[in-house]
Amino acid sequence: MPNTKITGLGYYVPENVVTNKEMEGWMDTSDQWIQERTGIKERRYVTRHEEGTSSMGAKAARIAIERAGIDKEDIDFIVFATLSPDYFFPGCGVLMQRELGITKTEIGALDVRTQCTGFVYGLSVADQFIKSGMYKTILLVGAETHSMGLDYTTAGRDVTVIFGDGAGAAILQATEEEGGVLTTKLHSNGTFAEELAMINPGSHGGYHGDVEKYGYNDSAKYGDTFISQKMLDDGMLYPQMHGQLVFKHAVVKFPEVIKESLDEAGLTAEDISLLVPHQANLRISQFVQRRLGLRDDQVWNNIQKYGNTTAASIPIALTEAWEAGKVNPGDLVCLAAFGSGFTWASALIRWM
Repeated sequence: MPNTKITGLGYYVPENVVTNKEMEGWMDTSDQWIQERTGIKERRYVTRHEEGTSSMGAKAARIAIERAGIDKEDIDFIVFATLSPDYFFPGCGVLMQRELGITKTEIGALDVRTQCTGFVYGLSVADQFIKSGMYKTILLVGAETHSMGLDYTTAGRDVTVIFGDGAGAAILQATEEEGGVLTTKLHSNGTFAEELAMINPGSHGGYHGDVEKYGYNDSAKYGDTFISQKMLDDGMLYPQMHGQLVFKHAVVKFPEVIKESLDEAGLTAEDISLLVPHQANLRISQFVQRRLGLRDDQVWNNIQKYGNTTAASIPIALTEAWEAGKVNPGDLVCLAAFGSGFTWASALIRWM
């Protein structure tokens, strides 16, 4: 059975830097308040009407393809992870495929919608395809355009200050050598689904909760329920987050799922060369680092510069770490994420 090797990495972040100081002019917040709670100093936003989720994914993918030393036509399959797609449908996978100009071979494109864990879930899917022998070269992308859907008023500050835009990509290839992706662990629990969610617009029509709470009119007419006037008037078309609850679960599930991967591989936290956590909150990453007993140089954090880019955060951070010489052959690299769903996941990679 072949193993899965990462042969190329790339990332792209927009040129527009938005600092905490700038946000002070939009809402009742402060640089100190944001840094104390999240560790974030600045984030990147797309240039509106010029770039988006699939175009950023394509830019990151081109870099990964070049670094892998392959031709784009060598790609057998695409996995695209995002919670902020260009369109409600079709998904970003086919849009990026078109932008990259790899439609001639008509390869499959799969979109993954597990939010913050999207890249690790996508890695697991790609790994299984390669190990089964179905595909030999897979393009895996995580990309997000949060800036188009945030509430830039004081009412939305707890969520808005956290998120940024960007994309990361990896080329995964089959190899007969020992190493590569050792294990992936995926979990979910929908009990708290609405505690970190963008509920509207949606097709639920209030089915999952009080009709009035979700901004729907009690109407028998079809066509009245996708976006209502109440949603617009009450600012209900934005993501919502119960931050303390998310933090409480994240600091438990992060170390649990990392330990699960380590146990299956017969390894311990002491064997980890580098932990690349999903960049949800610097305080969460620091807590997990302490729980695992890792040094500062064993954890890669870049949320200070980019904010939380959800599905893009791990590939952006992994690429940065690799470019900085922090990822070398023989290293044990651990990826871990927790987020909306709730979903959580981990992966162990023996770098090749």
